[in-house]
Amino acid sequence: QVQLVESGGGLVQPGGSLTLSCTVSGSIVSLNAVGWYRQAPGKERELVARLTSGGATTYSDSVKGRFTTSGDYAKNTKYLQMHSLKPEDTAVYYCNPVGYYADNRSFDLWGQGTQVTVSS
Repeated sequence: QVQLVESGGGLVQPGGSLTLSCTVSGSIVSLNAVGWYRQAPGKERELVARLTSGGATTYSDSVKGRFTTSGDYAKNTKYLQMHSLKPEDTAVYYCNPVGYYADNRSFDLWGQGTQVTVSS
């Protein structure tokens, strides 16, 4: 069984910073990638950033240069550092880890979501 804990959201002023974390624990043999998505009210969920086990990163154009994703592989924890936040970054943010359980079944999980609000 896998546990997924997402945290770090909150209220921040424009120009501020927040760091989200996503920790995966349990009977997993590999964590192949972790995607970070966000969904604003009335909008579709969109990919913000993605980090693979090989260290490759992908960012959406809207956050490139402001957001950074990284990982603590010893703890199976991934981070999304968000800087120079804008009101349009306001959304519920989700982490999406994909990989394999110890019995070789694949998993594709979603965190519970954490609210990020950028407002003065």
